[in-house]
Amino acid sequence: MKELSVVTTSDFIATKILFLRDEKVLLDADLALLYGVETKRLKEAVKRNSERFPDDFMFQLTKDEWLNLRSQTASSSSPAGKAGWGGTRYPPFAFTEQGVAMLSGILNSPRAVETNIAIMRTFVALRKLMETNKDLAAKIRQLEKKYDQRFKLVFDTIQKLIKQEREIRPIGFEVGKRNK
Repeated sequence: MKELSVVTTSDFIATKILFLRDEKVLLDADLALLYGVETKRLKEAVKRNSERFPDDFMFQLTKDEWLNLRSQTASSSSPAGKAGWGGTRYPPFAFTEQGVAMLSGILNSPRAVETNIAIMRTFVALRKLMETNKDLAAKIRQLEKKYDQRFKLVFDTIQKLIKQEREIRPIGFEVGKRNK
């Protein structure tokens, strides 16, 4: 049971959440790991209940998306769509938050219930974090505007002082002139 608690921690789950097509998603293999089932079995359960998974709940990655994702992470040596030994041969399915919630209706084990609760809490925490970052970014933009105007005034004043200094008397010696 200890392994389950490590796998369903928010920190671990957060490392598995990806941003694809402007959505936060979990891939089928990562969900299978979290639920403690084979990816093949998870996909079978989803196919048996396909009416519960419209495109905004689940979508299959394109080959380009999959290859791009694979190039960013350590993964199987078999390219998507190519036969080979081991690894995923087809682009995975990506489940949005709503798709993950729908999985709870078709996977009824105690582990699935615990995992779904942990995943939903992680999605909520990420949403709160993103909102906090939006607020922070807005405050920084406000400060930049406010202080940009003040710094502009300071820089303009410094430029005027430098210009006046040049008009008064240059600093240093002029080459070829003797000071008397």
